[in-house]
Amino acid sequence: MPELKRLHADHAPAVLAFELANRAYFAASIPDRGDDFFEEFTDHHNAALAEQEDGVCAFYVLLAEDGSIHGRFNLYDLEDGTARLGYRVARQVAGRGVATATVEELCRLAAARHGLHTLRAATSHDNVASQKVLTKAGFTPVGPAAPADLGGRPGTWYQRDLRP
Repeated sequence: MPELKRLHADHAPAVLAFELANRAYFAASIPDRGDDFFEEFTDHHNAALAEQEDGVCAFYVLLAEDGSIHGRFNLYDLEDGTARLGYRVARQVAGRGVATATVEELCRLAAARHGLHTLRAATSHDNVASQKVLTKAGFTPVGPAAPADLGGRPGTWYQRDLRP
């Protein structure tokens, strides 16, 4: 059974394999990371770990039993009890409720481990799958997302209150 784990240095090879294997799949619904991301992956991974160490962000991977990664689930800009949520799930597990279940789990962790009370997430109008995940996970639309927030695509901000 897949397990949500905090990102650490040892995950680098599996994260890179996940990103490469799913690059075209992701690019169909979210902006591509670009060749530089892959060419300088070690630097990006180390920078993410440094941000996590500083408490600015919290990065998680959904680790399969074989050590491969089924998804990435991230909390960005942790400040004043709020954060932005971002996630991506491997093509091979998409459409099976994995993203929704893991976002729900991350919401519980966000409150318990990180002391957050509000999460926000933006998704483009054409990313219907992400809209469904957010809605099923208890997020509600709160307003338009500027194209600059979504790599040039218009969209919607969603929000979830984590307080009981």
